[in-house]
Amino acid sequence: MKLADCLRALASFKQEGMGNPEINDLIIDSRLVKPGALFFCIKGHHVDGHRFAVQAEKNGAAAIIAQNRIDVSIPVIYVSDTHRALAMVADHYYGHPSHSLHMIGVTGTNGKTTITYLVQSIQEAAGMNTGLIGTMGMRYKNELIPVANTTPEVHLIHKNLAEMKARGAVSAVMETSSNALYDGRVHGCDFNIGIFTNLTEDHLDLHGTMKDYMYAKSLLFSQLGNSYGGQKKAAVLNADDPASDVYRHMTAVPVISYGINKAADFHAASIQIKPAGTDFILETGGETYPVSMKLIGKFSVYNVLAALAACSVRGLAITEMIRAVEQIKGVSGRFEPVDAGQNFTVIVDYSHTPDSLENALDTIREFAKKRVIAIVGCGGDRERGKRPLMAKIAVDKSDLAILTSDNPRTEDPEAILREMEHGVKGRSYKKIVDRREAIQFAMRHAESGDIVLIAGKGHEDYQIIGTTKHHFDDREEAQSAILERNNIK
Repeated sequence: MKLADCLRALASFKQEGMGNPEINDLIIDSRLVKPGALFFCIKGHHVDGHRFAVQAEKNGAAAIIAQNRIDVSIPVIYVSDTHRALAMVADHYYGHPSHSLHMIGVTGTNGKTTITYLVQSIQEAAGMNTGLIGTMGMRYKNELIPVANTTPEVHLIHKNLAEMKARGAVSAVMETSSNALYDGRVHGCDFNIGIFTNLTEDHLDLHGTMKDYMYAKSLLFSQLGNSYGGQKKAAVLNADDPASDVYRHMTAVPVISYGINKAADFHAASIQIKPAGTDFILETGGETYPVSMKLIGKFSVYNVLAALAACSVRGLAITEMIRAVEQIKGVSGRFEPVDAGQNFTVIVDYSHTPDSLENALDTIREFAKKRVIAIVGCGGDRERGKRPLMAKIAVDKSDLAILTSDNPRTEDPEAILREMEHGVKGRSYKKIVDRREAIQFAMRHAESGDIVLIAGKGHEDYQIIGTTKHHFDDREEAQSAILERNNIK
């Protein structure tokens, strides 16, 4: 596409420098620039892309879009907001892919990853080719591409939606984090359905207050549009979470509710949690349907209800959707068991917020016969306010709480643990700074029938120390420690 064609997406701009070069890529990282790329100078939270304009030119950029003055010899297009321009150009450059895909966005503190996986599984079981973009990567037709953020940068979203569409996708489901909504990373995405999971304390390092955090998530629902007709649109809201009342007023589209404690369009009753799964009665449309799934816990019931409600908008039969749910064994790093032949249970879960940790431990208590051991840490360079809360929940709801590291990043791991300890002064717990040693300790001291929860990292296969990622997988570490224990015995 020619530069002039790309610029048709912009409402206003000023070009300096002659030429109308062919554009073969949209790039925001100067290190990735190759000949023919259009480079966008993005002002990020930590780095200003204008500093790398000269390097982008050296690497072969055909033109640059900027909002501050830069000194280069290739065409420069000046706009008031380069990030907004990136979204507008990307949507146009890649052919408005979200307009012809059925788009489902999922926001909330917990449950986003599981719900996207459930939606994709249900729709694919019904023969609907569905792409997924989220925490664990971009997945389509069993191909997984890693991503840097829960919700990628806006140009990568449009690029990958276009690729999915070209390969036959008719639908796409995406995790839409509050950070991404606030930063405009989903600008230009024409969502058909927005799903809200729940709202608990998280990301206050970015948003400042819970009210601001709540309103950041409301952007998904306000952006569903203000007109009727065309493709069906809906907001799927958790009736049991007070924030849903706010989001109901933020959107013009029909609302479908789901819940357990309050009346809802998709309601779960008679919930029975067992070590091998969960049974409940689904009440919807004046009918009742028994559900017996392999997923464990009340939080899993919420996730399933949300997915069923969203997929019902496409007209899928309730019985077919339930049949698909009952075949799902689980999601990577979400209440995932580790079995190396031991006589106790080990569960790895991505419970990195107070609410998700409490849910995980409450679920375990439903079927625990003996001790519950919890390994818990808090990430560095992230919200500090939840550190004592996480420690308190671990101590309150387990028989042995082990406080340890979880991606300390540039902070001192000891300092992070000291802040966690503020929530458990005078209480009994074990502190082991090194996460590997903490897992080994738990595996050595677990007794027959105990349940060990390794919380916080879930599917992640790395530990960030300083600014470097080191390979580290809780599941691998647990298995190795169990095998070592068995060999010693």
